[in-house]
Amino acid sequence: MKHAFYIALFTSVSLLGCTTLFSAFATFAAVEPATQNHEHQQHNYYCPMHPEVTSHEPGSCPKCGMFLIEKEPDAATSSADDAAQNHEHQQHNYYCPMHPEVTSHEPGSCPKCGMFLIEKEPDAATSSADDAAQNHEHQQHNYYCPMHPEVTSHEPGSCPKCGMFLIEKDTDAEPAMDHKHMTPAAKKVFKQPISSLKPSNNALSIAETSSNDTTKYICPMHPHVVSDTPGSCPICGMNLEKVTVSDAAQEVVIGVSGGMQQALGMRSHVVTKGSLSRQVNTIGTVQYNENTIGHVHTRATGWIETLMVHNVGQQIKKGQLLYELYSPELVNAQDDYSQALDYLQKDKNRGSILLSKARKRLELLGVDDTVIKRLEATGETVFRVPFYAPQSGFISELTIRHGMYIQPGDTLFEIVNLDSVWVIADVFENEQSWLSQGHKVSVSAAAQGLFDIESSIDYIYPELDTVTRAMRVRVQLNNVQEQLRPGSLVDVTLYGQAKSNVLTVPTEALILTGRENRVVVQRDDTRFASVPVKIGMMASRKSRGASRLK
Repeated sequence: MKHAFYIALFTSVSLLGCTTLFSAFATFAAVEPATQNHEHQQHNYYCPMHPEVTSHEPGSCPKCGMFLIEKEPDAATSSADDAAQNHEHQQHNYYCPMHPEVTSHEPGSCPKCGMFLIEKEPDAATSSADDAAQNHEHQQHNYYCPMHPEVTSHEPGSCPKCGMFLIEKDTDAEPAMDHKHMTPAAKKVFKQPISSLKPSNNALSIAETSSNDTTKYICPMHPHVVSDTPGSCPICGMNLEKVTVSDAAQEVVIGVSGGMQQALGMRSHVVTKGSLSRQVNTIGTVQYNENTIGHVHTRATGWIETLMVHNVGQQIKKGQLLYELYSPELVNAQDDYSQALDYLQKDKNRGSILLSKARKRLELLGVDDTVIKRLEATGETVFRVPFYAPQSGFISELTIRHGMYIQPGDTLFEIVNLDSVWVIADVFENEQSWLSQGHKVSVSAAAQGLFDIESSIDYIYPELDTVTRAMRVRVQLNNVQEQLRPGSLVDVTLYGQAKSNVLTVPTEALILTGRENRVVVQRDDTRFASVPVKIGMMASRKSRGASRLK
């Protein structure tokens, strides 16, 4: 019994000690996080390079000297702060644009700059909630009829009014038109009552139906779906509408109210008869006048003994010495002429005939008249026969040098005279009917300081350029001072012949569709019709028109 009592007492003491120890441990465990949190709050600055270095106040790292930065708050603290900020943000929903730190819960003025306080935008949470509500409602009715937008449904189907298939709404649809950005004229139209914008009873009228009219059924959304019997469209399911197909020559008159005409900026023009003239502005190129280009050839074989022209571009005068030629053929011709002179003294009749033939031979060989007279006077043969320039100008081509052997057929020189030049202008193919030879032309060369040089069309080339499809027109200009140089570009204005007593319409009134041309004709103050028209030439923002413009 005594041993049992000691065992029970020891067990009770042990249990009491464990209970006390467990309570103490729980208390220590509860106190330790609080201590850590307190320490965490105290040491809220740390070094970015040495995170183990912390402090409860700003300072510098003892290891690297870098400034200590503040630790980010815990998630719970951040949530509490955000809730407090949101609460404060809701209370202070007015702020100064220049000083955002100045806030208020009611409208007023900034105490620093006096600027009116403006209202803050709603929070993202509120916007998200509104969007979610709208999306929920949008998802409920996300199918609608294209012809009757008021008919909506939460599932696919057909419109009970027109039978068209319901289509799904577009979530990225553009917002409705803002009337704030309308022009004053447009606002005036939209402010009018609906009845004033509707056409009158006789505003939309169609010519009387002829006996050839037929009835067809057409889908309003797909006009290419045509049927002879009523039914529905196989594409969209919409009921086919009954239409009367009449002659294409019938005129459709549309009514447009005065307010709508003013909003659209419509203008009218009275079609009258008058004269229509045109001028063609184009670019021309200055070229040599081919009628003034001269070539120098030899008619006898020989060698160049003396050459007086040395380079291309050298200016020469008419009668200037070009070169001297030694030619056995020319020497023999001079000897024959001398013998004819001697024979003339013996037999005048026979001698005169021989002398005439010998002189003609020298002339045909290109010997100058001064050389022949010298031969008659002295009787001495000229071994180096001189040749002179046939015209003034400059050398554009030079093919010989001193000592070269030449023969008939060789081009020795090309001499160009710039007293007159040609201007070749390109004209489009559709403008050639305006122009003819002799029409007035005006040429300007701004680079040379020449303006409005008057001339006329000298020649129109019969063929078109195969690449540019342009017609070439030639104009001849006097260039005595040689200011116009070949190869330069000039502005050319060609004046066409005026055509009188023709119907003219403004070009801005034309509707060019590619297949036909149409204009809108005003039948009365509020009724308009689109009619086809045949147009001719266009000039001065006007076009020659015909057909149904009466």
